[in-house]
Amino acid sequence: MKQVILITGASRGIGAATARLAAEHGFDVAVNYAHSLEAANAVVADIKSGGGMALAVQGDVALEADVLRIFETVDEKLGALSVLINNAGILETQMRLDEMSAERIDRVFGVNVRGSFLCAREAVKRMSTKHGGEGGAIVNLTSKASRIGSPNEFIDYAASKGAIDTMTVGLAKEVATEGIRVNAVAAGLIATDIHKDAGEPDRPERMKGAIPMQRAGTVEEVAKAILWLAGDDASYTTGSILEVTGGR
Repeated sequence: MKQVILITGASRGIGAATARLAAEHGFDVAVNYAHSLEAANAVVADIKSGGGMALAVQGDVALEADVLRIFETVDEKLGALSVLINNAGILETQMRLDEMSAERIDRVFGVNVRGSFLCAREAVKRMSTKHGGEGGAIVNLTSKASRIGSPNEFIDYAASKGAIDTMTVGLAKEVATEGIRVNAVAAGLIATDIHKDAGEPDRPERMKGAIPMQRAGTVEEVAKAILWLAGDDASYTTGSILEVTGGR
């Protein structure tokens, strides 16, 4: 029986790599995107060219109405949800906390925290045996930044990921007897376009010396960790935060 996976923010970077790998693992894939239809369609086309099933689903996870529509579309077009990957996240320009506007903080927490909470809520409503579901898995994307604080760069982003760490542990305990496993992958320095969003596209090259393995990670390396936590091989793993950080 086909399993259905929803990956938020899956038009690029870690989300896109996870979508492609999930299809190789036999999942029907819902590729969520907020703005870039062209990029999301490219991911869908790659999956379909390999014989898989995929669907691009637009929606901003910071908006409750969009989240409800995303999940309803998955219900209608793909069927019962098996796995949620809470990957959507934003990072804004590097600056100190005393330079940040309230609007910026709201944007970061809106996507990174509220979005993950709303998507997890809707997934639990569908997967939990308490609600008549058949169980499933939730994997949240967090960051090593939550432990080191990211001073002078993006404390707001780091703090938002700290909230995801806490939600992962709490929700895992909350639904442990309802057939749902909840885990997280804490990514370290990964070569993605998100660094361009922060104003320094070459940041992975600049920072690699601080990594014991002396390099940035790849999106594929993070995707493999995500899919392990999402799959049956991690059947006795819940409430865990798996670091993919090159040893940092």
